[in-house]
Order: sequence, then C-alpha cells, then structure tokens
Amino acid sequence: MQKSVENIWENIWKDKKGKIVIWQMPNIPLIIWAVATVVSLIVTGKSADVFQWIGDIALVVWSLLEIIKGVNYFRRILGLVVFVFSVLSIIKLL
Repeated sequence: MQKSVENIWENIWKDKKGKIVIWQMPNIPLIIWAVATVVSLIVTGKSADVFQWIGDIALVVWSLLEIIKGVNYFRRILGLVVFVFSVLSIIKLL
C-alpha cells in the first residue's frame, strides 16, 4: 500500500526520467495565447474580439495537449482545469 502511494505521489510531480517538472518553456499554443491576449487588450472593436477568440482557441489546444501528452499528473490536471475554464469562457462569449 505504501509503495503505491509513493508511486502516485512521484507520478504527480516527476516525468519519466525522474525529474520534477512543474514549469516548461512555453510551446506554440501558449505563445499564441499570450500574444493574442495582449493584442486583444490593446485593440478595440471587432479586432479585439478576433484576437480574443484566437487566444481562447490556442489555450484550448494547449490544454488538450497537456491532457493527452502531459509529462506528469500535475501537468495533465493543470491542462484539465484550464480546459474546463476555457470552455466555460468560450460558452459565456457565445
């Protein structure tokens, strides 16, 4: 019993190589989300809406990648949480 609890705890934080991974360099969807979010705050009107949609879609893509390919349970859970909030945000915009 103790061994399985330790394995789960290690799988939450560590990747397959045994390194603790909480933060990674941003990938393309996160960079797109960040840039689109900043631009949507600067521009006005329809352009702001378009950039907000681009950012929302990029964040959903990132979260799905984390859910599917996350290196540990923490990253997968983070992807799931971001996915839920992103979808709720998109529904609110509709």
